[in-house]
Amino acid sequence: MTRAIKMIGIGDEGKQSLLSTYEQWVYESEVLVGGERQLAFFPDYCGEKVVIKGRLRSLVERLESESRRIVILASGDPLFYGIGSYLAKKLQLEIYPYVSSVQLAFARMGESWQDAYITSLHGRKMQGLAQKIDGKDKVAILTDETNTPSAIATYLLFYNMVEYRAFVAENLGGESERCGWYDLHELHNIVDNVFSPLNIVILKKVAESPAWSLGINDNEFVQRKPEKGLITKKEIRTLSVSALQLKLDSVVWDIGTCTGSVAIEAARIAREGQVFALEKNEADIENCLLNIRKFRTDITVVNAKAPDGLDSFPDPDAVFIGGTAGGMRNILQICCNKLREDGRIVLNAVTIENLSEANALFNEYGFHTEIILAQVSRSKPILNLTRFDALNPIYIITATKKKGA
Repeated sequence: MTRAIKMIGIGDEGKQSLLSTYEQWVYESEVLVGGERQLAFFPDYCGEKVVIKGRLRSLVERLESESRRIVILASGDPLFYGIGSYLAKKLQLEIYPYVSSVQLAFARMGESWQDAYITSLHGRKMQGLAQKIDGKDKVAILTDETNTPSAIATYLLFYNMVEYRAFVAENLGGESERCGWYDLHELHNIVDNVFSPLNIVILKKVAESPAWSLGINDNEFVQRKPEKGLITKKEIRTLSVSALQLKLDSVVWDIGTCTGSVAIEAARIAREGQVFALEKNEADIENCLLNIRKFRTDITVVNAKAPDGLDSFPDPDAVFIGGTAGGMRNILQICCNKLREDGRIVLNAVTIENLSEANALFNEYGFHTEIILAQVSRSKPILNLTRFDALNPIYIITATKKKGA
């Protein structure tokens, strides 16, 4: 029978963070695996030390062939953004966690953390953080040498998320532990090397956040002037976004984004996903960028005329097409081929010619198609009376990619 490998979580205080039983297991082992910092806590260890470097797959292959007693040391809780999650799927492990850095940080704050939103920027891009955390009362962020406390503050200020204060906890549990509260502007001006690389940032909301529900009013968006009104109107936008059937982690394309209204609504639903917007007009790009800052949606916006630029986007779960500028067939072919199974393409068409062409092409690809003709009128005062002002009728075409299509 294969002997289980023991994985032990350890704190910055080294041996002092371990139960006596865990320390005994370390010294009784014949192979001790861990990062350089964890292994340094045991200078008198007599067995073989294996430093974790590079890809974990090679470590798994090595440990699978070992018959000796093995202990793996990991920082804090190995199953909390740690190596335990991966190794437990590959090896027979017994896991003995220490407290996580998030748990320690909230303890230093004297705050409960069962209601906190927790995310990691360690080895990851910051892009998309804005919509993930917007409106959350407490946010714990694991950092790295690029995504520092100062970089996080700069990012939040870009999206005017000034309702947060930051608590920075460094070297938790170690001799050089330091914790403190910072205003975002103050944190933005602090040079990065002031903080230890081993830190965690907790954001606490101290003022109200702006709130927008699905169906943001048209006049909230910055739009092109003097031709104001080149925007997917609220009523059509709400129907179209609903037809996309977005999930929390959806990957979304918005082709012909213009003001970015559909992309913004999508990003506020698919907060853990990604949204990619394409627009050929530079003036509209400028307005789009102003809008995504206002509505706190960190979207990838590309200035190109479709289908150019689409090949650089990851395969989507949902595609919205607000305009094709005459290249509908090429655009739809790429979208149909790239769309993931059970994904949806929603296209807004003004003319029956575009409706017919799109519907025929979706049928060629074996997609299931539904069409809505939306005719919307808005009330408008006239003297002391009320009349209705009609918007342009819009065909909303929803095409679903079924298995085998």
